[in-house]
Amino acid sequence: MADIPDNLRGRLPDAAFREVAPRYLEEPRGRWHGSARAVLAPATAEETALIVTACAGAGVPIVPYAGGTGLVGGQIAALDPAPVLLSVERMTGVMKVDPDGHTMTVAAGAILEDIHAAAAGHGLIFPLTLASQGSARIGGLLATNAGGVNVIRYGNARDLCLGVEAVMADGTILHGLKGLRKDNTGYDLRHLLIGSEGTLGIITGAVLRLFPKPESEAAAFMAVADPEDALKLLRLAQARVGEGLSAFELIGRAGLDFMDETGTAYRDPFSDRPDWICLVDLGVSGGRDAADALEGLFAEAWKAGLVTDGVISQSVGQRADFWALRERIPEANRKIGSVSSHDISVPVAALPEFIARAPAEIAAVGDFRINCFGHMGDGNLHYNVFPRPGRRPADHEDARGPIKRAVHDLVDSLGGSVSAEHGIGRLKVADLERYGDPAKLAAMRAIKSALDPANILNPGAVLRS
Repeated sequence: MADIPDNLRGRLPDAAFREVAPRYLEEPRGRWHGSARAVLAPATAEETALIVTACAGAGVPIVPYAGGTGLVGGQIAALDPAPVLLSVERMTGVMKVDPDGHTMTVAAGAILEDIHAAAAGHGLIFPLTLASQGSARIGGLLATNAGGVNVIRYGNARDLCLGVEAVMADGTILHGLKGLRKDNTGYDLRHLLIGSEGTLGIITGAVLRLFPKPESEAAAFMAVADPEDALKLLRLAQARVGEGLSAFELIGRAGLDFMDETGTAYRDPFSDRPDWICLVDLGVSGGRDAADALEGLFAEAWKAGLVTDGVISQSVGQRADFWALRERIPEANRKIGSVSSHDISVPVAALPEFIARAPAEIAAVGDFRINCFGHMGDGNLHYNVFPRPGRRPADHEDARGPIKRAVHDLVDSLGGSVSAEHGIGRLKVADLERYGDPAKLAAMRAIKSALDPANILNPGAVLRS
């Protein structure tokens, strides 16, 4: 085992050998710390195959590393023997854009923001959008089946990918960069690898779906009395604009209060702050105007008694300001420090019931604050629990487990998921065992054993080693 990475010198370029810097060994919230005997950064699938083959022969585990933005510990491992951390940071190229086929072929290390820019250069969009897009890399986003704000219209990462190139546990390369929309030649290994968090293979490239850019885009903040009215507003928006509805976000008052408390900069859209706000984003074409469509939606919602106030963006900059407010809520959360954070989903129709019942479940554990916000259009909430002012998360370490259990039990009882878009990683392995379907778990273990019998690919992530 000590021969890794020494026996790869001369077979890989010097640029592939990276210093084992602290940034590779700690996740964004500082809760997970890992180890690594080496950090290797291949530039191609062939270089990746060399590394995987060598590690397989020596029995050295591999932890794939993309942008390092994951929040469930999938990219961080304290293993014995110490793993090789395989970073895709040198695989940054956009290989090809096909404007006619509406596809883009990229290497796994391509940063999401750069993918957006490359698509825009052809008048197209890649709609996967999230707060960490300036550093998140597409390999990691596919490995975790990332969601983001536009799932209601375009789907998750797996819905935006037509093919993958990957290195399997034995060092063989899966060549899947065809970009076909129809290919029924046996099992679809693309969908097996997407969402597997690097436990079945290491994604090195992908063919992504692109879409025409809507001719007119606008956003609105609309104040509602409660999540029940927010759900009715969502249904009204879907009925009026159909697939032109790009995003529908629910924001609780606590999100703005937390930004005030932490000095996080934002522009408050309301002089009289409501308890609940919906951020509605439209993108339409065919001569329609998105701002006019939002005005019509607001007028009908006002007449129906669903909204109490609203503001509609009148420029590209104002729309960006609206989204900046939404994306800065997690920044304020980090400054305060949560006791327990939850990335959960329930059927959309059950969202009001969950939001109504969850505070009592939390109160049974202790006295805490709740910041509830997220992607109401697809049922995904970020339901985070915080200490009262003057107290710290460290004061409530004993409460973290009971809070998580209370939230997850309620989610499960409503037919939801305890991991909506962040993945399982190492953080939620026990949760998957508790709430996962036994037949599904058995199949997952069988697949892992078949494709990675030596358990060298991200051991301990998703499934217990």
